[in-house]
Amino acid sequence: MSQPTVDEVANAMLELVTATHGKKNLKPMDVTKAMIEQFGEDACDKKLCKLAIRQLIDSGRCIYSYVGGSYITLPAGEGPTEG
Repeated sequence: MSQPTVDEVANAMLELVTATHGKKNLKPMDVTKAMIEQFGEDACDKKLCKLAIRQLIDSGRCIYSYVGGSYITLPAGEGPTEG
């Protein structure tokens, strides 16, 4: 498997954050570990994950939430609708 791009890792991270939204708070390291597990240690490293997180934050697709720690979450009103 070839090395994933920053965009591919960022999109996978967004899927993970969206899937866990409202159920579990994810720290940046939780997301990084999940991506290394998903893509493999040889293909995805901490540096690539850090770039992908930065891309998500800079683009506004995710935000940092500071509640007793730093978490990656969706912006208000962006989560799956409940009903």
